[in-house]
Amino acid sequence: MLQKCLRLPVVALIANLVLVYLLFAVSRLLFVWCNSALYADHLDAAYLMQLMTAGLRFDTTAIIYLNCWLILAFLLPIRPKENSSVFYRVMRWMFTVVNSIALYANLADCAYFPYTGRRTTWSVLQEFGGEGNIGTIIVHEALPYWYLFIIGGVMTWMLWRGFRRPLATENGWRYYVIQTLSLVLSVGLSMGGIRGGFTSAVRPITISNANQYVNQAIDAGIVLNTPFSVFRTIGKKPFVDKDYMSEDEALALYNPLHIPADSVTFTPRNVVILILESFGEQAQTRGCMPFVDSLAHVGRSFLHSFSNGRKSIDGMPSVLSSIPSFVEPFFLTPASLNDLSGIAGELSKNKGYTSAFFHGAENGSMGFQAFANATGFQRYYGRTEYNQDCRYNGDADFDGTWAIWDEEFLQYYCDQMTELPEPFVTSVFTASSHPPFAMPERYRSQFPPSDPPIFASISYSDNAVRLFFEKAKRQPWFDNTIFVITADHTSTAVDPEYLTDLGRYRVPVIFYAPSMPELSGVDSTHIASQIDIMPTVLSLLGYDQPYIAFGRDALATDSTSTMYAVNYLPTNDWYQYIEGDWMVQFDGRQIVHAYRYREDPLQQNDRCGQQPPIMEQRLKSIIQQYMHRMNHNQMVLR
Repeated sequence: MLQKCLRLPVVALIANLVLVYLLFAVSRLLFVWCNSALYADHLDAAYLMQLMTAGLRFDTTAIIYLNCWLILAFLLPIRPKENSSVFYRVMRWMFTVVNSIALYANLADCAYFPYTGRRTTWSVLQEFGGEGNIGTIIVHEALPYWYLFIIGGVMTWMLWRGFRRPLATENGWRYYVIQTLSLVLSVGLSMGGIRGGFTSAVRPITISNANQYVNQAIDAGIVLNTPFSVFRTIGKKPFVDKDYMSEDEALALYNPLHIPADSVTFTPRNVVILILESFGEQAQTRGCMPFVDSLAHVGRSFLHSFSNGRKSIDGMPSVLSSIPSFVEPFFLTPASLNDLSGIAGELSKNKGYTSAFFHGAENGSMGFQAFANATGFQRYYGRTEYNQDCRYNGDADFDGTWAIWDEEFLQYYCDQMTELPEPFVTSVFTASSHPPFAMPERYRSQFPPSDPPIFASISYSDNAVRLFFEKAKRQPWFDNTIFVITADHTSTAVDPEYLTDLGRYRVPVIFYAPSMPELSGVDSTHIASQIDIMPTVLSLLGYDQPYIAFGRDALATDSTSTMYAVNYLPTNDWYQYIEGDWMVQFDGRQIVHAYRYREDPLQQNDRCGQQPPIMEQRLKSIIQQYMHRMNHNQMVLR
């Protein structure tokens, strides 16, 4: 009787699904192992078991989505298929291929997660869709994780070898009764599994539901799995209008409309903005970027300065248009087609500036060219334009993966600015300090391999910035220029202070102007972030036109100016807000964590409930106005 039961289609189906569950669990353990630096300070065996158990709920949803066709194929009461070797051979192939792809996605996030802070979502496909050399990029990015390819191959072999084919032993009406009852039961169980529960009060679980099982925001990455994150974000509307308060109440707390005082006088200085790939503050404290650190003391910098996102495509809108990254990267949302402006658009349109954006990658890469055009940059200089300049070596200076080496491209950047009519506003986005962290052969001994490897790469790029400034000082436009130096996002975190939810957003924000000696020193009091760059530069110029920006003048010292930083924790769908001595985390409904970050940099003492009440209200106002302006195309003045 037991042998007979084991050959039933429903039992074979369960055996196949259990195999997938086991491999999902293995991939989760690999995820923890590969990212152990993120969890070593707080993850013990008991807590890991708690997270693994919670992950079963999300695995169930993903596995049912992936294998709903298998459930139907095994349980449909069609007797001839049971004796068809062709039918179950096709089922075996499909089972192996579909679930292998899902497991490979989990394994890919073992490597990708440290750079994004979130499980991969549907938007990632859009993010890299415009890359012409995507194959080369994937190979170079994946090589350091070669062992994951072997593990993935073993998992595929296990799926193939472990596939159980049923052998229906029942005939006549028994077969149809058993199959029909099994199918009806499976439909009910599958619906509950996809929703995450069986009661009418249960809403379909989303990424944010992982937060209820974790002690720290970063731990949600363990609870989730990548297929679930992809499925739950297909067609997701990133911006949803909020009604936390009336419009008048919102504007009283925070207003993104900047109106200059009648007394301001515009001074037409050049503006040069360097966005340095992965130049997180941790690399600065470790001495990996000595030249940029010297600029932090010669110019005005901030002890507490932050990025507004975790990826390159988050950094560009924040730095150049004062648009924070909420929910999804701005580039990948319908709002990217709105009427937009930015520092280039304001100065080009209203003050007659020449504007140009520089990025040494293939033209169109990462959507940078499209965004530059949309926000008012008149010219774009990429790999194509570099190759056309006979003063340089063209593709002989290509790093083989991403872009022209930073040293050569920054020298080209300087030359091109000297040829631009003044005043000008330009920005360059560097690329060399990016995986696979290569550098020109001639620098291998000067910047030997480091652990992690990004530190050596940053040292190379820092030297390229030094050589750029050496050349820029000899140009006629140098003394009449405001330089801004920042990073697009942080780099690989190693030190405990940079492994926290706040530490992962610490980047330098530096304002340096040779003709403005008063603009010097490290400000240990005020807060600055990427979205403050546009309003700060416009204030330094004495810009006399109203404009929309979500940041503030970081150099304002009057008591009516509230300095803050805001960013988004994509792993948890939480907002993070910093003001004064406090950092709070907000889940869209209420504050869930609060820390006095200046005295508690490791976020060990949660003081939720003790934070100033106005912080929650101000953050709600920012979110509400951001969502409304994005959804109703109100990012420029009409």
